[in-house]
Amino acid sequence: MTAALDIEVVDEVIDASVRCARCEAVCCRLPVLLMPGDAVPIWATDVDEHGLEHMAQRDDGWCTALDRDTMRCTIYAQRPQVCRDFAMGGAGCLIERAEWYGDAAPAGG
Repeated sequence: MTAALDIEVVDEVIDASVRCARCEAVCCRLPVLLMPGDAVPIWATDVDEHGLEHMAQRDDGWCTALDRDTMRCTIYAQRPQVCRDFAMGGAGCLIERAEWYGDAAPAGG
């Protein structure tokens, strides 16, 4: 017998003024654990000491798949589900931007 869970689903509030094009891809410094079904190119992955596959990061902490000249994802069509689910202007985005930029976050983006 399984007990029903009482879970309240809350829609995420999105700040529509935030745009990736006016950011420094700060989310691309977050660790990204790969899930079954992710079809990321092998050159962009790494395995940690526990055997878990994740997106590789360069020595400076940036994702290996990030083009440093354009600050755009080079595997956008094949990006992991975690990256797909990370909402531009959502709570996680705003938190990371606040930590990266502090009070100097770009206006409207």
